[in-house]
Amino acid sequence: MKVFILNCGSSSIKYQLIAMPEKKVLAKGLVEKIGLNNSRIRHKVFDDTEMAMEVHVPDHTTGIQMVFEQLTNKEYGVLDDIEEIDAVGHRVVHGGEDFSGSVPLTPEVIRSLEKNIELAPLHNPPNLAGIYAINQLLPDVPQAGVFDTAFHQTMPPYAFLYAFPYRLYEKYRVRKYGFHGTSHKYVANRACEILKADINNSRIISCHLGNGSSITAIKNGKSIETSMGLTPNEGLIMGTRLGDIDAGALLFIADKEKLSIPQTNALINKESGVLGISGISSDMRELEKAAEAGNERAQLALDMFHHRIRKFIGAYAAVMGGMDILVFTGGIGENADLSREAICKDFEFLGLNFNHDANKGLRSKEAIISMDYSKVTVMVIPTDEEMAIAMETYEIVQSSKFKV
Repeated sequence: MKVFILNCGSSSIKYQLIAMPEKKVLAKGLVEKIGLNNSRIRHKVFDDTEMAMEVHVPDHTTGIQMVFEQLTNKEYGVLDDIEEIDAVGHRVVHGGEDFSGSVPLTPEVIRSLEKNIELAPLHNPPNLAGIYAINQLLPDVPQAGVFDTAFHQTMPPYAFLYAFPYRLYEKYRVRKYGFHGTSHKYVANRACEILKADINNSRIISCHLGNGSSITAIKNGKSIETSMGLTPNEGLIMGTRLGDIDAGALLFIADKEKLSIPQTNALINKESGVLGISGISSDMRELEKAAEAGNERAQLALDMFHHRIRKFIGAYAAVMGGMDILVFTGGIGENADLSREAICKDFEFLGLNFNHDANKGLRSKEAIISMDYSKVTVMVIPTDEEMAIAMETYEIVQSSKFKV
């Protein structure tokens, strides 16, 4: 089965074509600056043939059409005909409370996604644009929706509710939803696969660390706590996001600076985080270089970033009664050995004995970075959300009313 994976952003399309169940990536690429000047397509096939071109891409439907042209190109294409695509899997950011797992994209499901636009106004509309485009271009091909929020729907009410008056939850469904669920689920399962451990009898803390970062407590295969909330702003300090904050402090600053709601939203999402503290960059590599050169604010930003993560690890170990596995993933988690070492410092009381030699210089490879005698196994596992979506889509199509 050939599964086409789509991750549509407001002005971009990430895609992969994957043969299932072999899990072989046939082609992948990125369409950038949709609707803007200097639109660009970058395309790569399994034999490492690459191409890139600048071409006007006015909308997502046109962008996907152009991707199909690359997939069927006579010189470097991997399909003879686009009809060889058997299924399409979409990354969808927000499923609200409607979905606790991946689902076939029926008209009823699409209506539910449209209803949840207000919960993710920046993300769900472009996700839906990809769905609409496939409905137009490949109307008979089954589609599946894989939700960032679905994995966290197993959280109990005492973990996902905010202490607003309960009527506001009933009226607006204001609660913690969590994100990066596909990544957290993938690396937790992969960790247990590598260790030959039973995920249904394991306590795992998964750290997805990148420009957007979140931590999840996974007990017996289920998410029971996660750091992101109603929006991706809650929890950790991130590249440009504020993370946890005293709401009174936010109101104080908004009042003093005479900020509108859109301006306040920009402050907490685009101007804060390690960028706001350092005044230099949201890129961890640049901060590490600046800190090494003696920049005190860059070092402060790194220290704050690490401190917040350590607080969450300790808290999540408490709610699970300990931890068996600690996983690092995401751009920072997979590549920043200095950050991993700083985060794991002084956790011996939890049974975590860090292996400095195994960690040093490790980048984007599956590895164990704890000592053999450590009660807690610390791992680096590169996330593969596209493969996770392909696996979910394959299972849905195989088991649903759709027949390929």
